[in-house]
Amino acid sequence: MRTSTLVELAEEAGIRLPPALADGVALRVPASERGWFRFQRLYDAARAVVRSEAAMRRLVREAAEDDAAEGSRRLEIQVDPTSYAPFVGGLTPALEIVLDEARAAQRATGVEVGVVVAASRTRHPLDARTLARLAVRHREDGVVGFGLSNDERRGDTSEFAGAFSIARRAGLASLPHGGELLGPDHVRDVLAHLGPTRLGHGVRLAEDLPLLEKVTEAGIALELAPASNVALGVYPTAADVPLRTLYEAGARLALSADDPLLFHSRLTDQYRIAREHHGFSDEELAQLARMSVRASLAGEASKRRWLAEVDQWLAQPALVP
Repeated sequence: MRTSTLVELAEEAGIRLPPALADGVALRVPASERGWFRFQRLYDAARAVVRSEAAMRRLVREAAEDDAAEGSRRLEIQVDPTSYAPFVGGLTPALEIVLDEARAAQRATGVEVGVVVAASRTRHPLDARTLARLAVRHREDGVVGFGLSNDERRGDTSEFAGAFSIARRAGLASLPHGGELLGPDHVRDVLAHLGPTRLGHGVRLAEDLPLLEKVTEAGIALELAPASNVALGVYPTAADVPLRTLYEAGARLALSADDPLLFHSRLTDQYRIAREHHGFSDEELAQLARMSVRASLAGEASKRRWLAEVDQWLAQPALVP
């Protein structure tokens, strides 16, 4: 959500926002349960202003517009329809609104939009099964995967295996978070029980290179969001994020934006971190882009087109540093 949209929707609903949501300063919290509580409190306060179909549609449309302005070719956006169901008549209408607006936004912006339905670790695993079945019913309408989000320290990963099995059997990608707030042992749990296609974050696999090799050989990509790792206190600075270590170890990487509203960091900012803090060359940045394209859930024709665009970018004379 854009900060301007947050403020406008809050004013319309008569909601008083926490000052930290609209002060223009990126969130920084310690990597502790207390730090996560502050992040979640602000996240929930922002989500609370989304109280209508019109607001939901606006968020999806503006997300696609902002990606188009950056030059992104595809947006895979995660949603938990549980949060919005009370305002639109249930889980199914909530997801259908997102999917309908995703199609409209794709037509309007040229950015492909895929929707990932995500369960939360803070809710009962049976709720996750309900969401997985909902996702499966809409796999022909734009749902591309099933995820698991929220604090990795909450819940038992194995208890969500049933939900992910429902989604995988229907051909949906498995896209759980793991390996950011917790280390390699948590990644092992995710591998054992959720069968990930991609791993949300996975950055701490740099602490266990043999496990990273296993993940890479299995074709599992890591959705890296360096700015998020700093904002949530996993690493003290962008230079401390082990992006170079993971890259040189051969990991399949997909640079991603994670909550631009709170972290004030979008997709191009992640590439800027790679260049400015880790010394990535043009060729290496192009390779990051190629890996992101290949890790996406887009069709092969789209991937070929975007890979050709990356090659064209790399081949053009450098006009600016």
